[in-house]
Amino acid sequence: MRIGIIGIGNMGRILAEAFIGSGVVKEESLIAFNRTKSKALALQKEFPGIRVCESAVEAACLSDIVFICVKPLDIANLLKEIASYLSKDKCLVSITSPISTNQLETLVGCSVIRAIPSITNRAFAGVSLLTFGTNCDNQWKSIVESIMQKISSPIKIEQPLVRVASDIVSCGPAFFSFILQQFISAAVKETGISSQMATDMASGMIVGMGELLRQGHYTLPTLQEKVCVKGGITGEGIKVLEGGELEELFRELFRTTNAKFNEDLEKTVKQYTPH
Repeated sequence: MRIGIIGIGNMGRILAEAFIGSGVVKEESLIAFNRTKSKALALQKEFPGIRVCESAVEAACLSDIVFICVKPLDIANLLKEIASYLSKDKCLVSITSPISTNQLETLVGCSVIRAIPSITNRAFAGVSLLTFGTNCDNQWKSIVESIMQKISSPIKIEQPLVRVASDIVSCGPAFFSFILQQFISAAVKETGISSQMATDMASGMIVGMGELLRQGHYTLPTLQEKVCVKGGITGEGIKVLEGGELEELFRELFRTTNAKFNEDLEKTVKQYTPH
């Protein structure tokens, strides 16, 4: 099976690396196109066997399944360019949250799936989010779910939950990376520990915590309970966090990302409305 990736930005490259690294596809069966060709050539330098195309049309023609990894406002025009080359037996996969599978189906006649990945998928870990188009062939549903299972734990979601799910799964690593950096910075400023040592400790802690959860030793509440001895130091630290209105901070975060999502929806919906 030949997998095409149109758009070799951050996430397009991550998907290519994950697909090849996990054995989903051989280098020779991966097809890449990017408007700025240098990005596709940089990927080819890492994986010499992949084919770099001269156009999106060429990539669509050569691929059995096409992953679209471009900006939301660029998708409609791209699909109009390649739609006639996406025959009914092919599958289109979009990784962007503002564009629904119903909208995509208004522009192409092949099977359509939305698969929202996470940077954690590069380590063949974390979650991906799947939504199948109304007219998606069952065989393609099975194939794409199998592909994403090789690099993640896929969860099926419907349109009403796409924004919050994307915030947790796809944006979450950036949010918690920022929080961890603030945690490290505070430790350095308050105690004099070196930034490198604090970073090594915090990174090891977060990886170990993830393993505890992944292996099912603890849930989030029981993990806190096990560490937080009554009357101990951790308990005093938790009191500070409880008094800092963290929940309201995160609620504001979700309100802000949802507002941006709605703004993107307003801009894109006109592109999929019949005139």
